[in-house]
Order: sequence, then C-alpha cells, then structure tokens
Amino acid sequence: MQTIYIFGHKMPDTDTVCASISLSYLKNKQGYNTEPRVLGTLNKETKFVLDYFKIEEPEFLNDVKVQIRNMHYNKEAMIEEHISVYEAYKEMVKFGVTGFPLVDKHKKLTGYVNVKEISKFLIDGDITYLNTSYDNILNTLNGTSITRFDDEIEGNILAAAYKSETFINRVKLDKNSVLIVGDRYKILEYAINSGIKLLIMVNNGILPSDLFNLAKQNKVNIISVPLGTYKCANMIKLCNYVKLLNINPNPITFSPIDYRDDFIDISSKLGHTNYPVINKKGICVGMMRLVDVNNFERKQVILVDHNQQSQSVDGIEEASILEVIDHHNLGTIGTSTPINFRSMPVGCTCTIIYQLYKEANVTIPKDIAGIMLSAILSDTLLFKSPTTTEVDIEVGKELAKIASINIEEYGMKMFKAASTVSELSVYDIIHSDMKTFKYDDSNIAISQIMTLDFDDIHERVEDVITELNNMCEYGGLKIALLFVTDVIRNGSYLFYNEKCKDIMEEAYGIDEIYQGIYFDGVVSRKKQMLPPLLDLEERR
Repeated sequence: MQTIYIFGHKMPDTDTVCASISLSYLKNKQGYNTEPRVLGTLNKETKFVLDYFKIEEPEFLNDVKVQIRNMHYNKEAMIEEHISVYEAYKEMVKFGVTGFPLVDKHKKLTGYVNVKEISKFLIDGDITYLNTSYDNILNTLNGTSITRFDDEIEGNILAAAYKSETFINRVKLDKNSVLIVGDRYKILEYAINSGIKLLIMVNNGILPSDLFNLAKQNKVNIISVPLGTYKCANMIKLCNYVKLLNINPNPITFSPIDYRDDFIDISSKLGHTNYPVINKKGICVGMMRLVDVNNFERKQVILVDHNQQSQSVDGIEEASILEVIDHHNLGTIGTSTPINFRSMPVGCTCTIIYQLYKEANVTIPKDIAGIMLSAILSDTLLFKSPTTTEVDIEVGKELAKIASINIEEYGMKMFKAASTVSELSVYDIIHSDMKTFKYDDSNIAISQIMTLDFDDIHERVEDVITELNNMCEYGGLKIALLFVTDVIRNGSYLFYNEKCKDIMEEAYGIDEIYQGIYFDGVVSRKKQMLPPLLDLEERR
C-alpha cells in the first residue's frame, strides 16, 4: 500500500504540525497507510507542545515530485556479465529492448551491451577464440557433458577439417586448444594425448571407452553436441561471455531518487533510449527506457491548514491530492479529479479534525487530544482572536477534558515557551511564520510572531526594516510586513518595508504611520492584517 503523506504549509506552525499528526493517526486507524510530514523547521512553540506530550517530531518532506522509483521501469532488465552472448541476445528479444546493463554476480554495474554490438561481433568477431564457462557451452550448443574438469574454458578454436594424418602432422594442439571434431578416432586420440582444454564431439558423437579413460587421466573436458561441424563452428562464438562485448564500462545512469523531469531533460539531450538505474550502493536495480516516462505513480498527499500552491510543498502539481482539510479562504491549488475538501470558517484546522474523529467514531488518545488543543489555543490566542468561533471554544474544552489540561495555565506555559526571541536572528523572526499572498499582480508577505518581550525586537528595529526592504528588493515582493503579537496585551506591533508606507497608511486608515506602531486587538493575520490590504487593492 502506497504511503500517503499528510502535511501543512512551508512555514509550519503549531496548527499545521499538530493537524498533520492527529489526522495521520485518525487515517491509520481507518486502515490507511499515512505519515505526517513537515515542510520546514519547527518553531519553539511547536517543539514545546510535542515535547510536552512526548510526541515525535514528523520527518521533513523536501518535495513530492515524481522520481524514478515512482516510475514503472523494468526492474529485471539486466544481464549477468558471465552469461553467453547467445543468452544475452535471447534476453533482449524477450524484453523487447535493444540493450542491457551488464552486472557482476552481486548485481554491481559493470557496463552496457546492445544488439548492435552483438551483430557486429557475429560479422566481424574473432571466431578462433573462446572465453566462457563450461555451462555456457552446454546451454548454447545444447550439449551433453562427457567429462568435466574445468568450469572456465578459454582457448583457441579449431575444427578438424583435414585428413587425420594431415591434421596430426600439421596442427599442433596444446592445453589452450578447443577442438571441434567428429567420429575420428586418431584425431580424438591425438587431441586427448595433447591434453587440450576442450573437445567438442559433433553429431552426438560417442567416445570409445579406452579414449574416455585416457581423457579422464589427462583431465580433458569433453562435450557431445547434436550439431554438425559447420553449424557448431558457427555457433561456438556465441558461447563467449557477453562481457567481452561491453561497449561502455561507465554508462550514463540514474538513481531511484532522481527526478522524472531531470531524466526527460538529460535523455533528450543525450539521445539514448535505455539507462541503467543504480541505487546508492552501486547495485543495478533495473533499466529505465525513454518510452517509460509516462508510466508512473504520483505520490499521494493530504493537505492540512493550507490550499495555496505557493505555501505548499515543492512539486505539489505532480502529486495526487486526495484530500484538503483547511480553515482558510480558497487558494490556487487545483486537482484533476474530485477530492474530499473540508473547509470550515473556524479558528483552527484541528477543530475540524476533532469533528472528523467524532464522525468516524474513533477515540482520541490523551496525547493527540493535547496537541490538538495546543493548536486551537495557538491559532485562537487562548480564544481571544477574532477568528475564534463557538465551535473552537467547545472543541477546546472537550479536548482539555480528554488531555486533563487546565486551559489557562497550559496556554500561558505554551506562549511563554514561544515568546523568547532573544536567541533568534532577525531573519528567523521574520521568516519563522511568514505567508505570501497575491496582490496587484505581485506578491505580499505577512509575517507574525508571538512574544511577551517586544522590547527585544524593538531594539533591533533597523535590522528588521533592512530585512523587510531586502525581501522586497531582491525577493520579488511588493509589500513585506512583520506583526509582533503580544498575547497578554491582545494586540500587535507592525513593521513594514519603507516603500510601502503610503499603502499602509491608506489600507489601515492612519495619517502618520511609523515603524512599530501598535494595533490594539489586532491579532489575526487572516481576519485583521490581510483584509485591509485586499480591500485597498479592490478599491484601486
């Protein structure tokens, strides 16, 4: 069963992470094979939550692009370098390919051979030399073993075409000779006495008993074949090891983790049709053909807490989206087939997931209830955010009972754990929870960080503004904002890139705006920070 990945947006907050974990637990209880994932580094608040409830941090998911391992390449398309040329050709015909990776007995890649090279060998190859195994000869010539003393056979090929006396007088045989001969006693005797490497008897020849005993004494390998001398002489070079035809000991290869689009790009430039697939240990695991590029399985995913392509994992357009669970406005992600889409105007994704548990009649464990409650408290700012609904409050209280948690006490512990920013760089402060949105044919970025120590950020205001300016100048943004939210005061301080000052004044209705201005009661990016900008865009 294919693994289904469940994840939130690229800037993982407590809701994104806890929603992924809790939904994965539910899906697995329902018989699916799912795993929660994260698309970025966890913030301090989320780490506190997972540590508090002793839940393991999800693994990082880099992308969901189609890889070679998701494609239906031939995992048996390889040949052991010690099989015969004849067997290699039969394998190519069987698989309908023009070439094959060569591997050793451990499946380590050693080269590549193709039909073109076999054809060339049949026409121009050395017909007087044999380098192969005893078994290859038996299999290729359909032979019968008479005597066998060596597994490896190497030597010069001769056929006894002369009269016996002429052959004995003119042809010198030695331990490196491979002789093809018929029922010719004197030549058989001469060959065996010479201690040749291999004697091939054509037409199913039978060796006289005295010569059989002599062959055993001299350790001469003997094979009887049903072929005539002419056919045997033509077939014997096909007994050679196919590795002798290796045209490229270092062919272009791909790894199972390489991407499909890279394979298409490289193969189109090189013009080859077949490529060995090699794992990280150098083991050949099959062969990828150019014609296989459209035969693949998409990675299956479920999205939580987002439905914007810009906020999702790289390669999301190549994945199969099975389901979306979200509480934001509809975004840009589209699907080619109908899916389950659950969106509700509530303050937190985990509020929706709680309802999914109830609908499925699945008991929520204490630790899962704890992280779901944490997500709700985080997203609703202890139920003080304007995004908070009665459903969030009701669900939060139910989860608190299951987790045996005092909401106020635990909530303050969680926010306090996340509030210290002195150890964070300005870059991390701005980028730890940043979301981008389309605005006037451009993009805007709104960052938000919770803290009880605003003074620490205010002391670095120049660096904050510099980073926001750079984001716009070099990052293709029109507006870059940082809202520093004080949970206790229930409001936020605003910092912005300098070029958007006029937009800020008009959008938020302030005559003279300044860096670090405080907005009382403004704590929601979705309902209070973003809407004035979108309204201004529409008016313009």
